[in-house]
This record gives sequence, structure tokens and C-alpha cells, in this order.
Amino acid sequence: MLFAPDTEESLAFVVALANTDAGASRGGDDELATVDQLADLLSRYSYTGRFDRDEAELHDVRQARSALRQVWTLDRDEAVVPVNGMLRDANALPFLTRHGAVDWHLHATPPEAPLAERIRVEAALAFIDVIRMNEMGRLRVCEADGCTGLLLDLSRNGLKRFCTVRCGNRMNMIAFRERRSRTGR
Repeated sequence: MLFAPDTEESLAFVVALANTDAGASRGGDDELATVDQLADLLSRYSYTGRFDRDEAELHDVRQARSALRQVWTLDRDEAVVPVNGMLRDANALPFLTRHGAVDWHLHATPPEAPLAERIRVEAALAFIDVIRMNEMGRLRVCEADGCTGLLLDLSRNGLKRFCTVRCGNRMNMIAFRERRSRTGR
């Protein structure tokens, strides 16, 4: 395993959140346009604590999504400034906790903190592990033409290139057709 389980879960959530953006979503639409869509996304992850279910919170989560997408694409040294800023802005104070079926893991904001703040801080804690382990190269943008989806490469060889099997298959089909047209078959 490359990262601690809570780090992997936080990074997987960042991918899921970021890939709701219109440029990265399957349908080309913003998949985080409604409070119900936000609730659906959160139901697939172990977010606990305050959830206001209103337009202001949705707006703040969308802003967090943009900030996290940006950090994902930075190199190791560049990422330090926004990560430290997320922690500083929230007055983050790390502590160990467990809830539900999740064993001991880190949080740095109280459960009553606004959702977008908790999302940014949990992502920042995960980014800290990635930066400290010098593994920013595991955080990538899909290499498929026209796709801006994020991907987390936890493979052993670190060679994952596409955000989904769909993107990989599409690019493989394009390459196959190009090879076939060059040979005249």
C-alpha cells in the first residue's frame, strides 16, 4: 500500500469531486449542479458531520472543487503553499478519531465546521502525505484527448494514464485505427 487508508480515501474523494466538473464529467455537464447531487456524492464516501443542504454550501463546495483541482496539477514544491493555506485558513488542528466502521484516522476540523472547509482540510491532510512521500506524480490528469478528468495512480508501476477504462478504450481504439490506416488494412 502506498498511502494510509484515510489518505487514499481522501484522495479518491478529491478525484470523485473534481470529476463532477463539466470538463471532466462523462456527460460534459456539471454533475454538482444541485444539492441533491452533492448529497449523492457524499453518500458514497464516509463524510460525517454538518451538512446544511443549501445553495450556499453547494457554492462553497464547488469553490473547494476548483481549488483542489488546481492543487492536483501542481508539482511538489508548488503544492505546499495552497495546502498550507487550506490548513491555516481553517485553523486546522489535527486529531485522531474514529466513527462508524472507520478505524482511527486524522481529522483537523470539528464535525460542525462547514462542509467545504472540512473537504479542503481533509484533502490538505492527504496532500501532506503525498508531498512528504514525494509522490505528486501519482496525482494526474487523464491523458485521453478532450478529457480533463483527474486520476489517482495507486498501481505498483505507477503507469496509469487514463481516468476511466472508457477513456483508455477510446484512446486504444484511436491508436488501433491509426495503425490500421497506415498499413492500408
